[in-house]
Amino acid sequence: MALIEAHQLTRTFRVPVKAPGFLGAVRHLLRPQYTEHTAVDRLDLRVEAGESVAYVGPNGAGKSTTLKMLTGILAPTSGQVRVRGVDPHRERVANARTIGVVFGQRSHLWWDLPIQESLRLLGDIYGVPRERFTRNLDELTELLELGDLLARPARQLSLGQRMRCELASALLHGPELLYLDEPTLGLDVAVKERVRAFIRHINRERGVTVMLTSHDLGDIQDLCERMVMIDGGRILFDGPLRTMKERFGRTCAIHLALRGQPPDALALARQALPELAASCSTQPEQHQLVVQFDMAQAPVGSVVGRLLAALPVQDLRVQEPSIDSILRDLYENRLLLQEPRR
Repeated sequence: MALIEAHQLTRTFRVPVKAPGFLGAVRHLLRPQYTEHTAVDRLDLRVEAGESVAYVGPNGAGKSTTLKMLTGILAPTSGQVRVRGVDPHRERVANARTIGVVFGQRSHLWWDLPIQESLRLLGDIYGVPRERFTRNLDELTELLELGDLLARPARQLSLGQRMRCELASALLHGPELLYLDEPTLGLDVAVKERVRAFIRHINRERGVTVMLTSHDLGDIQDLCERMVMIDGGRILFDGPLRTMKERFGRTCAIHLALRGQPPDALALARQALPELAASCSTQPEQHQLVVQFDMAQAPVGSVVGRLLAALPVQDLRVQEPSIDSILRDLYENRLLLQEPRR
């Protein structure tokens, strides 16, 4: 069952155009001029129940605008969007009952209230029956280890402790769909892993659908099987993470430490790999040679064997592409994305 269905979803904003300085401000006041900026451009998206989706892209790509339309904060300029069959903006109350939201820089908690009072207030706002509220709170307290935090006000908590409480507040009413915007931003390594473990648990054990935006590649690789990449308001890639790596992560780099400083190392490497369009470079001060090639053209083991036979190799390291490096190249337009196919 599809929880999220968006078709030709578009959102534009009017942006004021004015010259700098006092005179520019006066001219704009008397004769305002605007230009139109398209933040989300004819986006088609479908998310099935139980999925865990990474929604990624560079800053300004349209990620937050999309989430705001899915949560009902913004109305689309054109196109259609349904969350569990409900129009998020027109039926905001009905939509809010089925979703949970955690924004890394925003809080559901009252600053001076004990956490348990904030959670009780949220339970009342959502109309959660008392028995169900107690059951959900007990489960979340155990999973997120909140026992020592419930009696303390939010202002006394560290960032990691507060984030665990934010997750509890977002899931207290038992939503089917959880939106996470940079949920581990600013957290240390240990707290990040605790938060990720909890998100994995609710997705895999409780079937909560997760839609995550993050610049932290650890979040994406640990939590999501599907990635949707957006830039300029349009989806450029939509598919499994492994497909992204298979499609764009084919360049392998072999770092060779050589004995001595053979003057003909580059020529020998190229002679050993005549049929490959391999890129070879040396770092003479470190007696190193770096060979880059397309893994679709030859197995890594075969290339390594031929280099070992041709060169006086003292040590070597094979560096296969990571999702991190692939996304960095995509963001910097060093790779070409075609129209997505699903």
